[in-house]
Amino acid sequence: MRFAKLFFGLAACTLAATPFTAVAQQPIVIKFSHVVAHDTPKGLAAEFFAKRAGELTKGKVKVEVYANSTLYKDKEEMEALQLGAVQMLAPSLAKFGPLGVKEFELFDLPYIFDNYEELHKVTQGPVGQSLLKKLEPKGVFGLAFWDNGFKSFSANTPIKMPADLKGKKLRIQSSKVLEEQIRALSALPQVMAFSEVYQALQTGVVDGTENPISNLYTQKMYEVQKHLALTEHGYLGYAVIANKKFWEGLPADVRGQLETAMKESTVYANKIAKEQNDKDLEGVKKSGKTQVYALTADEKTAFKKALAPVHVKMESRIGKDLLQSVYKETGFDPTKF
Repeated sequence: MRFAKLFFGLAACTLAATPFTAVAQQPIVIKFSHVVAHDTPKGLAAEFFAKRAGELTKGKVKVEVYANSTLYKDKEEMEALQLGAVQMLAPSLAKFGPLGVKEFELFDLPYIFDNYEELHKVTQGPVGQSLLKKLEPKGVFGLAFWDNGFKSFSANTPIKMPADLKGKKLRIQSSKVLEEQIRALSALPQVMAFSEVYQALQTGVVDGTENPISNLYTQKMYEVQKHLALTEHGYLGYAVIANKKFWEGLPADVRGQLETAMKESTVYANKIAKEQNDKDLEGVKKSGKTQVYALTADEKTAFKKALAPVHVKMESRIGKDLLQSVYKETGFDPTKF
C-alpha cells in the first residue's frame, strides 16, 4: 500500500518535474504534507504559508496542504519527499536522526532549553542555519524551524517525581536520545507513529506519552490519560523542508516570493505555538478528564537531575563541539545537577 501511494504520488507530480517554462500557464503545485491536525500550530502555519504563497506569487504557486497523515504517515513522509511524491514537509526534529543527520537529535535532549528565548538563539542563529545545510546531501532543502512547544509527561497515574514513571511504557518518536531519556527514568520506550497513539493509550498498549499540550489536546489524548504533569522537559519543533531538486528548480523570482512567505509564516507559527499551547492547557483542565499538576521547583530539579546524564551519554553521537556551542547560547550545564 505504501509503495502504491508513492507511485501515484510520483505520477501526480510528473507535471511539477516538467520544465517550468513549458507549463507557464499552469500554477506550480506544491503538496505540503504533515501528520498532525489542521488546528495545531503546525497545521495553522502550513495553511498560512499556503495563503501567503498564493498571494505573493499572484497565483503562480498553489500550495495544497494535507493534514493528519492523509497522504503519508510518520515513517513514510520523508521517503515520499526524497522521491518527489510531495514537495514540502514539516517533520518533527526527531525525524532527522534516522535520516542520518544525527546532529538534529540535540533538540531531543532533556531540558536543553528552558524557554523560547534560549531556543530561538539556536534555531534562528548560526547553529540553526548550519544544521539545515546538513540536510542537502540527503536531497532535502531546509527552509525554517517552526515551534510547537515544550513537552510534558502524561499517564494514568500521578506524576510528581521521576520514580513515578518507573516501569511505565511511554510512547516516543524514533530517536536514540529519546530512548535514552525514557530509560534514564527507568521507564520503557515505545516507538510508535503519531497517528496510532490515541488507540494505543486507549487500549493500554502504552501507559503514557510525552507531548506539547496542543498535541495532547487536539488529538484528544486527554480523554485517555488521567494525569498530566507539566514537566516541560523537552522541546518539540519542526523543520520545514522541501525536495531540494524541486526547490532549486523553481524560477528565481518565485523562489524569492516563497522565501518571503516562509519568513512570515515562521513568525506566525512561533507566535501561535505558545498561544495555542496555553489555550489548549485550559481546554484540558476544563475537560475534567485529566488532572493537571504543576511541579514544584524541587520536583523539577529532581527531573533535571535524573535526565542530565542523557546529555553526557549522547555527546559522542551528536557531537561535543555542537553541544558546547548550544550550551554557550543557552547557559545549560548538565554537570551541575
